[in-house]
Amino acid sequence: MAVERTLGIIKPDSLEKGIIGEILKRVEDASLKVVGMKMLHLNTARAEGFYAVHKDKPFYGSLVTFMTSGPCVVMALEGEEAIKTWRDTAGVTNPEEAADGTIRCDFGTNIERNAVHGSDATDTAKFEIAYFFESNELVNYEWV
Repeated sequence: MAVERTLGIIKPDSLEKGIIGEILKRVEDASLKVVGMKMLHLNTARAEGFYAVHKDKPFYGSLVTFMTSGPCVVMALEGEEAIKTWRDTAGVTNPEEAADGTIRCDFGTNIERNAVHGSDATDTAKFEIAYFFESNELVNYEWV
């Protein structure tokens, strides 16, 4: 298995619920290492740029509105098969279909207010991490 990096976002609905710590615990319980993290409040232009791949989809406008409604936490995560591991930990996009014990099942409200975001592929992860982090903002360290 390969060590890789992925982007995770703790979305505004999770901050409203006060569950940043619970999500970070699940990150570490999944053997994912946080190598970059920051809290920010996306403006419209930044949210539109990040979600540009969805620009022609009917949910694009409401997604941008939601993601700019409050602060979020962006994280660069590292680990064995990090993309799959984070997506498995998060659960499928729709909380109503997410497996028991996943973040979205436990904390998501609906398909839009679904607690977290995760990259879906290697190329996407590279783009998304670079969208939020300069290379000097990512750190390397060993877990004991």
